[in-house]
Amino acid sequence: MGRGDEVLTSAYGSWPSPVDAALAAAHDGHPEWVGFVGDEVWWTEPRPAEAGRRALVRRTAEGTEEVVLPAPWNVRNRVVEYGGRPWTGAVRGGTPLVVFTHFADQRLYRYEPGGEPRPLTPVSTVGAGLRWADPHLDLARGEVWCVLEEFTGDHPGDVRRVLVAVPLDGSAAEDRSAVRELTAERHRFVTGPRLSPDGRRAAWLAWDHPRMPWDGTELLVGEVGGDGLLHGVHTAAGGPQEAIAQAEWSADNRLLYASDRSGWWNLYRDGTPLCPREEEFAGPLWKPGLRWFAPLDNGLIAVVHGRGASVLGIVDPESGEIVDAAGPWTEFAATLAVHGGRVVGVGASPRTAPEVVELDISTGRARAVGARHQDAVDPAYYPEPRIRTFAGPDGREVHAHVYPPHHPERAAPDGEAAPYVVWAHGGPTGRAPLVLDLAIAYFTSRGIGVAEVNYGGSTGYGRAYRERLREQWGVVDVEDCAAVARALAEEGTADPDRLAIRGGSAGGWTTAASLTTTDVYACGTIVYPVLDLATWGPGDTHDFESRYLESLIGPLGDVPARYADRSPTTHADRLTVPFLLLQGLDDVICPPAQCERFLARIEGRGLPHAYLTFEGEGHGFRRAETMVRALEAELSLYAQVFGLDACDVPRLELNP
Repeated sequence: MGRGDEVLTSAYGSWPSPVDAALAAAHDGHPEWVGFVGDEVWWTEPRPAEAGRRALVRRTAEGTEEVVLPAPWNVRNRVVEYGGRPWTGAVRGGTPLVVFTHFADQRLYRYEPGGEPRPLTPVSTVGAGLRWADPHLDLARGEVWCVLEEFTGDHPGDVRRVLVAVPLDGSAAEDRSAVRELTAERHRFVTGPRLSPDGRRAAWLAWDHPRMPWDGTELLVGEVGGDGLLHGVHTAAGGPQEAIAQAEWSADNRLLYASDRSGWWNLYRDGTPLCPREEEFAGPLWKPGLRWFAPLDNGLIAVVHGRGASVLGIVDPESGEIVDAAGPWTEFAATLAVHGGRVVGVGASPRTAPEVVELDISTGRARAVGARHQDAVDPAYYPEPRIRTFAGPDGREVHAHVYPPHHPERAAPDGEAAPYVVWAHGGPTGRAPLVLDLAIAYFTSRGIGVAEVNYGGSTGYGRAYRERLREQWGVVDVEDCAAVARALAEEGTADPDRLAIRGGSAGGWTTAASLTTTDVYACGTIVYPVLDLATWGPGDTHDFESRYLESLIGPLGDVPARYADRSPTTHADRLTVPFLLLQGLDDVICPPAQCERFLARIEGRGLPHAYLTFEGEGHGFRRAETMVRALEAELSLYAQVFGLDACDVPRLELNP
């Protein structure tokens, strides 16, 4: 039927939708790592149809977008396994000079348009090799300064991270000794150095096990000596209980940083708060090179800030006043770049997917300049989210985004409550952004509601909210998700007999823990999860998160019983509902062994389930064919358990 005709009545879950899995997969991901090369805006962009590579893209002077490097070049790295900023660039002699990391071999490359990329760093056969991230050009010395992650053995913990200078002339391409280390080795984790405008000092962040960077970091400052090394390194701010998320220099060589010493990540200049507010001006440092603020030459500071959602604004550090950019974007990512009076970031909204946005501070005009959103289907099929706050145990606030079933030409019969899927985000130190996601539309346009829960432990709501999860992982997150599900059912929004839960990574843990410790859900989808705490630590996962459980659960030596008691694998015998388990076979963060141990515990019980694995996929699916298979399998699970008509997807075979 055509738009504008009579709305038909049909059961939830049976509505026909133009948002199929292939469409959702094609629009998965978002632009990242924006920057300026001369006057041009450059960024990286996902290519699900090209084996999931990240393409480097430029906006030319004519206003067109151009892919800088053809496939199979993949501008991405594996530092801390999640990857850090993978490129930097400048104009030299009127020609762009770009340095980037290539995912396949993890080497740094130099590229000038018209030529071929040339390697700057060698390949190492030791352990997981040499990896480079968060690069910054020092053209005066003919170097690129960055973080080196160097494996010294085959164990995941056989690794060191240090600030280095890589020569741009290619002399280190086959010679590790030609890479200059800038400091004596001091800390387990570091971010890339930021040189002051006068070139006399550098600042960077560092932290050590067992802390995660949102627990506590040190802001280090060193003097740049005549030998090009960093001397007199000292801690300028931060510590075990203070998380510095980013550091930069102002145009007049003053030190700017974002600290949560007040309970909120706020901006400071040489230790003085600039704009004290109960909102966040930074977030969790999952990747070296994330940037929530950027100083302009005129003294103003571009910021991504907010409580919950984060918007783009300009701070006057003298008055503390903020002027936010006008436009449809309600959520900005942790990537900013400035050039003259221009600010570039990545913004999105519930009606627009992430796109590259430029703000001209002289006119106040903001506009999309890259990866521009284009409606893949009629926007009438997009979900219409509601920002909700629910009451959790003891009356604590639980933040959530509720996406009711929505279709322009369909309505459910009177009195029918909708099936709902609770989405638990990964992290768990993270947050579900309120942006257009066609994977959500895939369900809502068919008549299945979605509730994204920013459970206790999520970022965006201050340190106290974030620390609700301290030693309570598998408790607070499970309780908060259940509180949202139950509240939706009690108010008549959701059908209490047709509730599901799904999540990936830490969200996969919350999903599995929910299915084994509550009776709220009729089924669940568990994606590349943590399932057994005792075998997810040093030696079993990557170095970055290998001690994460000490804050999420407690030190293993002190509370060994808690590790067993919280693990879904321990309680697999309590699982009574169907589930789908999805796993990448190349995942080194949550390895397939986690799933295999869990499945061994339910073997022979006749519990309906499916286990789908994907060659070539790691932690986070990137290939279009993987995402299509995963989404269709998930919908088929819900259709079978909830009794829905989903004849447009292949039937998922559930093992008895």
